[in-house]
Amino acid sequence: MPSFLTALRNNRAFQALHYRDFRTVSVCQIFGNLGFWMDELSRGWLIYQITDSMVQLGFARGVQFVPLLLFAPFAGTFADRYSRRTLLLFAQGMSAVIFAVLAALIYAGVVQPWHVYVAAVCSGLMQVIQQPARSSLVSDTVPPELLTNAIGLTSMIFNGARLIGPALAGAIIALSDTGGAYAVQAFCLFIATVWAVKLRGVPRSAEFKAQMQSETYVESILKGWRYAWSHQTVRAGILCTTVVSLFVFPFTTMLPVFARDILDVGAGGQGMLLAAMGGGAVVSSIMITLSGHRWTRGKVMLDASLIYGLMAVALAVSPYYWSSLLVMALAGLCHVHANALVHTVVQTYSSAEYRGRSMALFNMSQMLSTAGSMVIGVLAAWLGPRGAVAAMGMAGAAGILLLIVLMPAARKIK
Repeated sequence: MPSFLTALRNNRAFQALHYRDFRTVSVCQIFGNLGFWMDELSRGWLIYQITDSMVQLGFARGVQFVPLLLFAPFAGTFADRYSRRTLLLFAQGMSAVIFAVLAALIYAGVVQPWHVYVAAVCSGLMQVIQQPARSSLVSDTVPPELLTNAIGLTSMIFNGARLIGPALAGAIIALSDTGGAYAVQAFCLFIATVWAVKLRGVPRSAEFKAQMQSETYVESILKGWRYAWSHQTVRAGILCTTVVSLFVFPFTTMLPVFARDILDVGAGGQGMLLAAMGGGAVVSSIMITLSGHRWTRGKVMLDASLIYGLMAVALAVSPYYWSSLLVMALAGLCHVHANALVHTVVQTYSSAEYRGRSMALFNMSQMLSTAGSMVIGVLAAWLGPRGAVAAMGMAGAAGILLLIVLMPAARKIK
């Protein structure tokens, strides 16, 4: 508590907000992330309501892996070559259109599973485009010494949306239907798009432009990948996120099944489960913003990732709704401790000319959760939802332990 009060007195916790363009990016993130987290609940609930299939529930999330495979390698190059402001405007505007069309189909009573799949692919493509651009804009809008603070605030915004978005979507679905939730999501993305117009572009040097124009897209991509893999610190962060995203985070795909069939709490209860995870995430973000600069980042990101995997196992065996809420809160705290510190490590240790491509690799590793969602859906049909979540959580924890053994230097990353 004293450190919190001291931080407020010194205004250290919010230093990055002194910069106009960072404030603008932050507002875009508030509304964009709110729409994203509402979609996380709405899409799963909609497809499970239509099909009553755990396999299709996994695939409705997993199809986002398609644009990841096809376009994510190019997204980082786009973020390094072209205006990040323009990319953000385009991706957010198209996301608003996608959600609005899906809302109209639901209200018209003609929505089919394939509509949900197409919307998931299209919104996944927009996420692929905007994530490296938006992440790189954070570095563009604050000085290097405030990057950890800016990422902490960004994480706080993201996880505040994680706290509010699912609860809001669950409440809207309970009071009306998924059409209302998607209409609100479209409005959120519209506001984010309008606000992004205020961003000022960051000029690139003539030398940098000439270098990028002399390379083909494939050459730029391969050069960025070689850079990230040869840089031990960046490689460690991306591998950590890969394990967590592929094996641990997909357990959230099964939450509609847990909420409806196991815990018997409905869409509103699922919203509260995700909100509990968001609450833990917000606490983590506050901790990082106030004191993350003093942590040994490598140790915290690996230890938090390991505990996150164990929390997935704990959810699988949790017998009560209240205990599931507690597990979700702890899972959210661990996930953000790991994710935000990897984010900081990749941005801090990547040179400016490779930052967009490094962040694209980071985002690709995050999006592997969609592939994991397909796997957990199939496993659930075989082992049941509890067995599938437990198996994936144990695999994730084992993967992190393997990283700790094979890359001992990663725990010493500052």
